[in-house]
Amino acid sequence: MQMSGAQMVCEAIIAEGVKTVFGYPGGAIMHVYDEIYKQSGFEHILNRHEQASVHAADGYARATGEVGVAMVTSGPGFTNAVTGLATAYMDSIPLVVISGQVPLSLIGTDGFQEIDAVGISRPCTKHNFLVRTLEELPRILKEAFYLARSGRPGPVLVDIPKDITVDIGEFVYPDSVDIPSYKPTYKGNKRQIDKAVEAIKKAKKPLLYVGGGVVLSNASDLVRELADKTQIPVVETLMARGVLGAKNPLLLGMLGMHGNYASNMAMSETDLVISLGARFDDRVTGKLSEFAKYADVIHVDIDPANIAKLVDVDYPIVGDVTQVLEKMIPLLDDVDTDRYQAWREILKRYDELHPQSYVDSDEVIKPQWAIERIGELLGEDAIITSDVGQHQMWAAQHYPFDRPRQWINSGGLGTMGFGFPAAIGAKKAFPEKTVINITGDGSILMNMQELVTAAEYKIPVINVILNNHFLGMVRQWQTFFYEKRYSETDLTFQPNFKALAEACGGIGYDVTTKEEFDAALKDAIKQDKVCFMNVAVNRFENVLPMVPSGGALFNMMLPQKTENNGEEK
Repeated sequence: MQMSGAQMVCEAIIAEGVKTVFGYPGGAIMHVYDEIYKQSGFEHILNRHEQASVHAADGYARATGEVGVAMVTSGPGFTNAVTGLATAYMDSIPLVVISGQVPLSLIGTDGFQEIDAVGISRPCTKHNFLVRTLEELPRILKEAFYLARSGRPGPVLVDIPKDITVDIGEFVYPDSVDIPSYKPTYKGNKRQIDKAVEAIKKAKKPLLYVGGGVVLSNASDLVRELADKTQIPVVETLMARGVLGAKNPLLLGMLGMHGNYASNMAMSETDLVISLGARFDDRVTGKLSEFAKYADVIHVDIDPANIAKLVDVDYPIVGDVTQVLEKMIPLLDDVDTDRYQAWREILKRYDELHPQSYVDSDEVIKPQWAIERIGELLGEDAIITSDVGQHQMWAAQHYPFDRPRQWINSGGLGTMGFGFPAAIGAKKAFPEKTVINITGDGSILMNMQELVTAAEYKIPVINVILNNHFLGMVRQWQTFFYEKRYSETDLTFQPNFKALAEACGGIGYDVTTKEEFDAALKDAIKQDKVCFMNVAVNRFENVLPMVPSGGALFNMMLPQKTENNGEEK
């Protein structure tokens, strides 16, 4: 069938089963937007900033497991999108971002709104394409979706010159993809799996170390089966919260810089680390020379580049977590679970000695209480997104995540401003679920323009702003390591968040007591509009435990057991 390049873009999106596209038009991609106007195969959401478009597509992808799609124009439209690409790249999220480019004849001339999108995005995409002919456009679009979702997922950029979008040619969308240089390994080596199983049976203090790759592989049920069969204790990374379920007695909690005492001590004393879809990043390992110092390491990961990148590995297994566990679990039928009983008892005592806790107050709202209260009221029914900072860590520590893809946050890049547009994407994917963005007074201002987007499209995302009038995490470091020199972290001057939400077509609440918190949250759900809940919380509350940067996991700063009622300790 004869059609323009712009039509081909739309037809490819429809062929891939995409229901929602997020984006922002401009000159170089205007022909594509003209075709979007004419089609009815997918919905387009007009965000108010390109970064937000990519974050929204990212949130959609994390919530569904499908490929998210965003569309931007050339020049500043693309550069605004780079942070979104990098965020998705660091967390291995499947995205296809389609950007307009100046006409082929102008590339390299410093034309109006020209930028080298391929060059800029090379470090923060799984792959990128500059389309040079109309004939290759259908193949490139097919490959982009395939690359985004296969192997280790990631964002793929397709940069399309404006003249190619207007050219007319034959559209034949490929049924399949054959890229000789790209053949991901899924199955895992049988001999390595057998060796890993024997190591598990011989270990006395094994530990399941579960990462975000388990979520990406949809392997959560298998991990639960493995844990149940072997009775091996489990720790989760920030990106894996919800995999085991908060009520599972084998779950120790999150590990790492803000992991709990039992989790970090378990990793410090284990004799066998069973790593599933985790990449041993610095926020988890702390001081590398002290990390799992007495342990052999089994490392299962679909990306061979991840294995032994930071930590020496004794049993490397390249493969998809789901397929590897399907082979591994039946081989563990005869495992002696009593062998690990003493180990489980040790970890239980550690948890009793220093549980994940805080000192509550009736005089001021503690941020931990607010998060726990959301969990009590909504639990597994809600999808929780977050921005980056103290509120993110408190959410990871205190929300009772029951399932994978319930928790959506920027882990690897740590992108402030991510939570709100990501929540919009998640809500578009699951309109029947309550979507809560847990944010801070610093983060929310970075993409607050999405109030207008959410109001226009009637996307009722609830933003719970834990407002301590600080850039809280930076302030915490300044308290501990910079002798309380609060350089440029005081956010005493603030907008009226309630009025701001109302001015943009949403609703707002000012919350200072626990009773007001309950009433506001229940009313926000009932009102079914985008909202800001401005919650005044303890100003100097710290995220604890905390492993100082570069320190060993077992050297944690632990919570004090005294009340400070909002005053600096």
